[in-house]
Amino acid sequence: MPAMTEEEVLALFEQCSNQGRWGEADERGTLNYISAQTRVNAAALVRSGRAVSLAHDLLTRNSRQYPPSALHVMTYAGHRPAAALDLLLVAPHGFEVTHMDAVAHEYFEGRVYNGRSAAEVVQPGGVEFGSITAARDGVFTRGVLLDVAEARGVRYLERGEGISAGDLELAEERAAVTVSTGDAVLVRSGLHTREEREGAGPPEPREGLLPDAVAWLHEREAAVFSGDCIEKLPSGYKRVPMPLHQIGLVAMGLMILDSANVDLLASVCAEEARFEFMFVAAPLRIPGGSGSPVNPLAVF
Repeated sequence: MPAMTEEEVLALFEQCSNQGRWGEADERGTLNYISAQTRVNAAALVRSGRAVSLAHDLLTRNSRQYPPSALHVMTYAGHRPAAALDLLLVAPHGFEVTHMDAVAHEYFEGRVYNGRSAAEVVQPGGVEFGSITAARDGVFTRGVLLDVAEARGVRYLERGEGISAGDLELAEERAAVTVSTGDAVLVRSGLHTREEREGAGPPEPREGLLPDAVAWLHEREAAVFSGDCIEKLPSGYKRVPMPLHQIGLVAMGLMILDSANVDLLASVCAEEARFEFMFVAAPLRIPGGSGSPVNPLAVF
């Protein structure tokens, strides 16, 4: 399939728009796809009771980001403290911390989710509309792993490769699942497997979703996107440098859970002989926050 033109990508802001779908005051975006019945159905997927964390350890030392993605300091009241005390600082956004994006985290030409002006809602004291507290009740739904690398017959995608809607459907077929309304879609490109072999390298080029895959998530009414990749970087589009984040957050209100660790999950899915599971994640309640570190869980 030929690459989408920039005009076609720009058209996705209208085609994938959820503005007003759940009301002009809505801040939850695609989390609205998750119903009480969705949660009940997700709970029924727990059979063996096996739980897998999808988070990376916080890099409290040797962070490659600036400022560091995390800083942990032990605070003691003396040589013989009654308890161990800590101070933790976290910069959640970036490639090191497993984190949940607020729908107002990303802008497109001065706008955030639900047609709001970024200048009006993002203030020095915090995000006043679409902050991470809109997700305070957490995410509890069916999770589906789409292992694109394995579906292509490789251990990992090469740096800068794109993941298309066709790739997602190929991975669906391999997993014998169909992504449906309210699902948390976790995509594996094998990025961390590649980085273990080649080293982390620079942030770009980076393998990830192409714009047609973002439109596919909208068509399937996915509630959450997560995995070891985001969009393909660089995107190749001057006005839309981050299609997943810009179309996903600004137009769709898509819950994006960045930098998940899905390599162990892939192994467990193979051992359990299924690629669907109960998915649980909850942000810290940070008033005005544009994101939060999380420790997502897959339960089989």
